[in-house]
Amino acid sequence: MKKKWVVLMKKADFNGIGRKYGIDPVIARLIRNREVTGDEAIRKYLYGSPEDLYDPMLLKGMEEACGIIADAVQRGRKIRVIGDYDIDGVMSSYILLTGLRVIGGNADVRIPNRMIDGYGLNANLVRAAKKDGKELIVTCDNGIAAAGAVALAKELGMKTVVTDHHEVPFEQGDDGKRRYRLPGADSVIDPKQEGCAYPFKELCGAGVAFKLVSALYDRFQIPQEKKEDLLQYVAFATVGDVVSLTDENRILVREGLKRLRKTDNRGLAALIRENELDPERINSYQIGFVLGPCVNASGRLNTAARALKMLCAKTEEEASALAKDLIRLNKTRQDMTEQAASEAYELVDSTGLSEDRVLVVHLPDCHESIAGIVAGRLRERYYRPAIVLSGRGNKVKGSGRSIEGYDMFAEISACGGYLTKFGGHRMAAGMSLEEANIGPFRSALNRACTLTGDDLTEKVVIDVPMPVTYVTRELVRQLDLLEPFGTGNPKPVFAQSGLRAMQTRVFGKNRNVAKCRLVDENGRAADAVYFGEADAFAEYVSTHGTISVIYYPAIDSYRGADSLQMIIREYE
Repeated sequence: MKKKWVVLMKKADFNGIGRKYGIDPVIARLIRNREVTGDEAIRKYLYGSPEDLYDPMLLKGMEEACGIIADAVQRGRKIRVIGDYDIDGVMSSYILLTGLRVIGGNADVRIPNRMIDGYGLNANLVRAAKKDGKELIVTCDNGIAAAGAVALAKELGMKTVVTDHHEVPFEQGDDGKRRYRLPGADSVIDPKQEGCAYPFKELCGAGVAFKLVSALYDRFQIPQEKKEDLLQYVAFATVGDVVSLTDENRILVREGLKRLRKTDNRGLAALIRENELDPERINSYQIGFVLGPCVNASGRLNTAARALKMLCAKTEEEASALAKDLIRLNKTRQDMTEQAASEAYELVDSTGLSEDRVLVVHLPDCHESIAGIVAGRLRERYYRPAIVLSGRGNKVKGSGRSIEGYDMFAEISACGGYLTKFGGHRMAAGMSLEEANIGPFRSALNRACTLTGDDLTEKVVIDVPMPVTYVTRELVRQLDLLEPFGTGNPKPVFAQSGLRAMQTRVFGKNRNVAKCRLVDENGRAADAVYFGEADAFAEYVSTHGTISVIYYPAIDSYRGADSLQMIIREYE
């Protein structure tokens, strides 16, 4: 699918910014492209530290939550943490469990089983907590949509503290106004709720849990280093949950990565080791595409309690065994995903679905836990919002992934009459419905869809048109200042046209690597590598006199020698 190349044209005094902060003007332009303006914002972007984190007491409901939890701890009351079965849920559960125990709380954790319990706090989990003698339930990464379960807890004489980061459910009246429905918990902490003065709204569930533990540590006078040790779990969850790596999240991830690289958590250390990664070089990419999927796989195919057990492992032997188990589960999940994705592509390409602007694909036999991953694959392949549904009869469940310009949560909310349950946010959503409503739901979404042809053309944003020969080792080193990369802070890319690709060679067992020399009109050259369909790349450059490339510069280390190398992302 052809993509549209767009050059960002933000304006600022790049030379002045460069001189002030001792950075190349190109780096200054990259910072401006990420909407970071003003001295304080630039300083925080480049050098923000834990001291720059916002006061947790700014979160609405925090004062009440700390009072409720402190009272429960001092009275020796039993506390149950109820999390979620994804990366964010596992990490936020661990953060709360650790934090509550550090302040002397009698706490345990229950993570729902995806297949048995479904998502989040529900009546069965509430009744189980009551049966086990719990007097306080604290949720993490869920609960904002669990009004019924919270009401039951109150009925049964238990207190509840909800900590979440998802959008607050709402009903839209005939006047077009949204009426938000908060659960009737004793305290609700969610930066997205109305009236919350917290200056940053994009924390993940673990981020919110960390804020609660931070406030409790301050109240119980726990040393600062204990608080900062939890940042590695916040970083893991923030990257894994694909929330925006801007503002406070940027600091949480950067500081958390520093601690993750030297982790004393036996489980995380084992997961890094068993994946044959270098602990000192762990970055956001490896969390997102290697380590994170292993944690997610436990909740998808079995129970996320196994991932939590790994984090709580007391010996290296136990940690290694559990890490290997998660890696094996992830391999199974990968195989299942490939098969389901192939079926989804076939269905879209061979039916009228290909005409839809919002893809709603029903794969009855798809394991419900991988529906979201397959939806993401559909979004990437066709660049459209995609929802994948699994199951039959009155037990159809689905997961959706969106594109820029399409608020999936708002759109499915408007079609909520076809659904029995739903939740999510702008870029992703989950839902349940009856099989008979799949067709009407698909039709309603597409009738209401206002996406244009331009919206449905994927855009590749170029930060700076820059000759490959401008790149130096110092520039590559300065690019590290922009880490961590991810949602909201994408890895910067550059572009140059009028290049000849010379000495092209194809490598790899799957012929997925091509190396060449990029030569400009003055005969100056730079080494380059392309990862993908390498034979197609070689054929293209052999039949075109010059090409245009979008690239990212890196240092290639081989047999002890370092050299500059341009990684080609796109070409035409």
